[in-house]
Parts: sequence; structure tokens; C-alpha cells
Amino acid sequence: MKTLAALVHGSGGPEAIAIETVDLPDPKPHEARVRHTAIGVNFVDTYHRSGLYAVPMPAVLGIEAAGVVEAIGAAVTRVKVGDRVAYAGAGLGAYAERRNADAKRLIVLPDAIADDVAAAALLKGMTVEALIRRCYAVKRGDTVLFHAAAGGVGLIACQWLAHLGATVLATVGSEEKAALAKAHGAHHTILYRDEDFVARVREITGGRGVPVAYDSVGKDTFHRTLDCLSPRGLAVSFGNASGPPAPLDLLTLSAKGSLFVTRPTLFAYTQTIEEQDACAAALLEVIARGIVKVEARQRFPLRDAAAAHRALASRATTGSILLEP
Repeated sequence: MKTLAALVHGSGGPEAIAIETVDLPDPKPHEARVRHTAIGVNFVDTYHRSGLYAVPMPAVLGIEAAGVVEAIGAAVTRVKVGDRVAYAGAGLGAYAERRNADAKRLIVLPDAIADDVAAAALLKGMTVEALIRRCYAVKRGDTVLFHAAAGGVGLIACQWLAHLGATVLATVGSEEKAALAKAHGAHHTILYRDEDFVARVREITGGRGVPVAYDSVGKDTFHRTLDCLSPRGLAVSFGNASGPPAPLDLLTLSAKGSLFVTRPTLFAYTQTIEEQDACAAALLEVIARGIVKVEARQRFPLRDAAAAHRALASRATTGSILLEP
């Protein structure tokens, strides 16, 4: 079978993305063939494309999508033909009309969750679940700093954190993004390009700082994020939107109050199928209950994958981005 796909033959900028028709073999015994209806675009896709995260080349980009099962391998029992499914941990290959995926990594969608919502939410929302419930278990009364709060991960996090009873300090890049973050649950917004976000965090917290700070911006913010923490606070670095942070001298952590730093990945928190399913179930529950609302605020045809990457890299986007096969 032939399928249209967006792939890269070597590392580079968005211009390295090629739209080609590729061969898709029959599913292996443990695989299912999924016809995509919506494909999620994530910052990690740009890392795979640029070479920041090395992947074997050539590579079909993308790790998140929703669709319908068209065929299954002989050993598959988890899904059946006709099931609506989504995934965020089946490896590269989502930027395509169809792909074969390990059936164990497919999540069957409940009727209450539309395909485009699943594709816009699954990777980002499962990331949020791992960050705020397991990497650091946020509890009622905590004050949390979350950078890039108007992005796809940030908007989900603001809503979920507010539901947990946390006070959310959200950094954003514009007044428009500040309004969006507040509409999604942020209690205080900080324009990090115009304000000293460390001073504002200290002001809001009465000088105490926060017990946990989530930073996906990287180079432009991470080392100053450490100055926002209370003693024994945790800095969670989970992205590099502005580039990788400069190396960290471990003695800095003791000097600033016996701080902790972690660099988590979702896949370290969903190594087992049981962990994956529990993570996805928690996310789908808060979406189905209306606690977390997710929408794709930008959509591009699959053929315009390069344009989607340019939009994401511009840091002018808000919420989630989808490709439409």
C-alpha cells in the first residue's frame, strides 16, 4: 500500500521536510494499521527534524495522531478493525496518511473524545499528567510557576493545576497570551519579555519562591528559573523552545537552597503499558468531565508540515497545532 508522508532525509530546518509517497507494508503480527484523521504537531518533532534529538534517517516525523484501525496483525487483541484510536508513544511515523503502529501503544478513544481533540491533547496532556501528578505531585495550596503557559502543554497544565487547587503563576510572551492563560486557569500572568519574572515570582509569593517550576523554554529562562524556587524546590526542565540551557554547575544547587533539578521525558513515565494506560485514562477523564478543554487553534494540511514547523518555531502560536491528512 502507498501512503503520503512528511519525512526528512537528513537533519535541517523546516525546508528539510519532504512530502513523498512511501510504501506501507502489511502490519506485523503485533501491529495495527491506522488511517489518520488528525495528527498532532509538537516541539519534539522539531528536535527530531533538526538533529537535536538524533533519530535514524530517513524518518517520517511525528509521534502523535488519532485515527481509525484499518487492519491488525495476527497477534493483536488490544484493538480491532474499526476502533477509533490515538497514540503518543508509538515511535516516529505520525506525519502520514497511514502508518503501522505497535498495537500496545494505541489508546481506544471513548465516544466523548473527538479525534481532533485526542490528537491535539494526548501527547501534551499525558506530559502534563506526568509532570504535575508524578514528577512532582502538586497538591492543593501549592504555588506553581509554569513557563510558556499559552502553549499547548501550558494551557492544559493551567486548567489541570487550577483544578488540583494550586495557585498558577504563568509566564507568557504577550498580553494576548496572558489573557488566554488566565482564561484557562492561571491566577497570575507574567510577561517574561517585559518583566523580571524572578522579581515578580518573589513579589507574588511574599519572597518565599515556589516549590516547583516547570520550564520548557530552556536557554532564555532556565538558570533564572532556579532563582524562583523556595529551599529544596524542584526545577523541571522539559523543553528547549529557545535552545538548550547552558550547563549547570551542581554547586549552584546547594548555593541556591539545596535545589533539585530533573529533565523528564514522558516515555520514562510510560515505560510500561500499565503506566501508559493509567496516564492516558487520567487525561481522558479530565477532558470528558470538562475540567480540561483542548482545541486545535492552528491547522495545516499534511502537505504543509514545513509551514507548521515554522509557525511553531516562531513561538507566535497558542494552544495545539494539527496536521490534517
